[in-house]
Amino acid sequence: MAIQLGENQYGKAENRIVRVYRDTDRHTIRDLNVSSALRGRFEDAHITGDQKDILTTDTQKNTAFAFAKEKGVEAIEDFALTLADHFISRTPGADGARIEIEEYGWNRIPIDGAGHDHSFIRAGGEVRTTVVNMDGYGSDRKAHVVSGLKDLVLFKSTGSEFHGYFEDKYTTLEPTKDRILATSLVARWRYDHTDVEWDKSYAAIRTTLLRQFAAVHSLALQQTLYSMGRAVLEQFTEVAEIKFSAPNKHHFLVDLSPFHVENNGEVFIAADRPYGLIEASVHRDDASDAGSAWHAVPGFC
Repeated sequence: MAIQLGENQYGKAENRIVRVYRDTDRHTIRDLNVSSALRGRFEDAHITGDQKDILTTDTQKNTAFAFAKEKGVEAIEDFALTLADHFISRTPGADGARIEIEEYGWNRIPIDGAGHDHSFIRAGGEVRTTVVNMDGYGSDRKAHVVSGLKDLVLFKSTGSEFHGYFEDKYTTLEPTKDRILATSLVARWRYDHTDVEWDKSYAAIRTTLLRQFAAVHSLALQQTLYSMGRAVLEQFTEVAEIKFSAPNKHHFLVDLSPFHVENNGEVFIAADRPYGLIEASVHRDDASDAGSAWHAVPGFC
């Protein structure tokens, strides 16, 4: 029986980097959570303990912090591409790199109707994300960028139905033509290339997702997700495919009849579990090969 080393990668996870720009009296901040991982020819490190081809995880951490100053932090996609390219070029055994970045938003604290120069309040729970998977180096380099968002909590108080589903003897759910639709959305989209104005593209795609969620009369969360994905692909040619993971945050009407009180769709209990989990992918039929773009990106069908 032959025993062989399988796929592997190693890196430094969740480096919390806050970059403050003090070029003027009006400061700006970029708040990141950066994870790096390298894959390649690391058999010796695993089998014999020989570390000659290993760029240590501590070095990866130090590089991320140093680059936040030396290279600066603009779009998180550019920062991830820069780190990936550097790590592959510097690590003897590396064939590929994976950089994942989460960015947390901050808003200026309003003072007398204007945002304060150097005081901020954390924005809502939504987190911007990117994952860069890079293979090769130099002219042979192939970079894949998957960007997106998570923890985007959405809520519709009406404009949602759910009925006509298959029923068996265990079905107790009542059909409805008026229900609350709520989710904590995870969306990730794969770019077809890297010639993209990242911040502008992200903001526009986010706006499109929100508009579709609000405007589409929903017959099911599945239908809503598909319409959101289709709208993104129709409007943004740089996007090859988009994937969603959406827990259905159920809201059930509370029975107030024991108290002789009518409840005409006004008081609900928000149930945190169990919940339906709806996942979907929407892609172009002529989309480019994904390659390693979705490598180690969990949570999608």
